Amino acid sequence: MNVWQVVGYKNSGKTTLVEKWVRKATEEGYKVGTIKHHGHGGYPDVCTANDSGRHHAAGALAASVEGGGLLQLHAIHSWTLPQILHIYSLLPLDFVIVEGYKDERYPKIVIVRNAADWQRLCHLEKIVAVITWEPIDSLQEMPYPVFSLNDETQYLQWLMNEVKQ
Repeated sequence: MNVWQVVGYKNSGKTTLVEKWVRKATEEGYKVGTIKHHGHGGYPDVCTANDSGRHHAAGALAASVEGGGLLQLHAIHSWTLPQILHIYSLLPLDFVIVEGYKDERYPKIVIVRNAADWQRLCHLEKIVAVITWEPIDSLQEMPYPVFSLNDETQYLQWLMNEVKQ
């Protein structure tokens, strides 16, 4: 299964990036699933105005959110990402975008607001790109692309090129 992760801290722009990526992929004819990790403790809100509702509205054929043991397919269990991906493997998806689950080992797009965020996230495995709110000097020597949050056209095209490979 072609799985990508978008990780970063709360209010860094993860859901907005996933939304834009899903919309772009859907426009190009891809069938996309999304999974959001609700890392704030307890059950996620059960309503259409939440992030997974936004993913669905952007064109995802499957959209879910997991937190506190509840996968919003209304199935209560202590869900792991591999279990959720197993369910998604039954669906006709071209790729899946996972929002969160920082410690999983899929290709990651890391969104950081500043150098302090980057210092706390730079140790993650399988980083393939970084999107920053502001320039960060320590990112200039990295072996992967670094995009400004304002370069939406550029990073969305890069993401789609990577998915196509």
